[in-house]
Amino acid sequence: MSLSNTPSRYGSLAKSFHWATVVLIFTAFPVGYFANELAHQINSAGFDGDAGIIRRATFLFSLHKTLGVTALFTAILRILWAITQQKPGLLHPDNKPEALAAEVVHWLLYALMVLVPLSGWVMHAAEVGYAPIWWPFGQGLPFVPKSNTLAGLAGGFHWLMVWSLFTVVGLHVAGALKHHVVDRDMTLRRMLPFGGTAPQPPEQKHMKLPAPVAALVLGAVVLGAAQLGVLQGHDHSSHDHTGHDHAKQAEQENAAHDHSAHDHGAHDHGSHDHGAEEAAETSATVANAWVVDTGSLGIEAVQMGSAVQGSFANWDAAISFTNPDAPGPAGSVVVDVEIASLSLGSVTTQALGTDFFNVSQFPSARFEADLIKLEDGYEARGTLTIRDQTQPFTLPFALEIDGNTAKMVGTSSVQRLDYNVGLSQPDESTVGFGVGITVELTAHQLGS
Repeated sequence: MSLSNTPSRYGSLAKSFHWATVVLIFTAFPVGYFANELAHQINSAGFDGDAGIIRRATFLFSLHKTLGVTALFTAILRILWAITQQKPGLLHPDNKPEALAAEVVHWLLYALMVLVPLSGWVMHAAEVGYAPIWWPFGQGLPFVPKSNTLAGLAGGFHWLMVWSLFTVVGLHVAGALKHHVVDRDMTLRRMLPFGGTAPQPPEQKHMKLPAPVAALVLGAVVLGAAQLGVLQGHDHSSHDHTGHDHAKQAEQENAAHDHSAHDHGAHDHGSHDHGAEEAAETSATVANAWVVDTGSLGIEAVQMGSAVQGSFANWDAAISFTNPDAPGPAGSVVVDVEIASLSLGSVTTQALGTDFFNVSQFPSARFEADLIKLEDGYEARGTLTIRDQTQPFTLPFALEIDGNTAKMVGTSSVQRLDYNVGLSQPDESTVGFGVGITVELTAHQLGS
């Protein structure tokens, strides 16, 4: 059998591309379906953190993505080969409606064979999560940023294209069966690996209408889905920490002034010496207080060998700081973190679930520490409480002070098992033990 097509039948290479595509599509779809079913189970409120279920979901998602990327490159090679080949003619070109429908379906198939895996790959590249593609060439795509909004849009488009593909495949199969069962011609058999000899098709003219019609159909499907909200993405990291900090700043300043007024009132009712001591103490407290203007609190975990970055949008820091000339005590800090404000890409729901942060039972975390100036930097030495588990924790940080404004950057790490986080994952095969913590903020001295 010839590699190339002839006017009456498809060559062996075209047949190989065709049936390889069929196998990839009908394998990737059920794998993706069952992976999504497991994902819904994992994200449900009653999920107990079963490590076996998480491993199965991760395996199936990685398999689905790898099959999808393989299908994409197979489709591209198939299209490039088809461009170089003559296409066997229709056996009944005189049936104009049927001929038009067949050509439109073929154009839709080619488009969807590219759009389905490509949209899935964009979703994978844009989201922060696990289940890598099994290949050595990286997980991202050029010009595709990490964005929950983009991942949501790509996911909605991928879902729409998948069901569009199966609709078009259904039409394609129905047409092939019609030719085989009703017309009893060679249309189907000339694409089979060992099909019989097909008759020479009648002379026919190339139709220019199918491609524009296919584009209109696909465009109408996308526009209709957009109107129905199918393509709407959801950004899980839309909290504005800066705005939150400005509100907190006003609250802290008002509280400080109220405290000061209260102390002056006490002075009016007490002795002169006692009132002077209280006023001096209040003045010192206000002078040493710092208010966060902007900042970020980020974490980095390792899932299936890949780094997953996230952040907490809502947190408060009560800072008392004075910069001594020599190494030694420099103040204190108390940080309260709203766990529910965590954004960790596609694994956010899992991270907030009962086996990890268990946000419904433990809605906050707290870091209380003394600030220490060192010879070549600073440290916050204290305790970190997560899930009611309190452990010693030290955060080294760099500090730049310009007048009454300070900028700090600090990094450290914790072991998740020390805080009973992810106990159902007793090894690092799925989730790493270490979790990195990064804090960056700009603050000003209260009253400045």
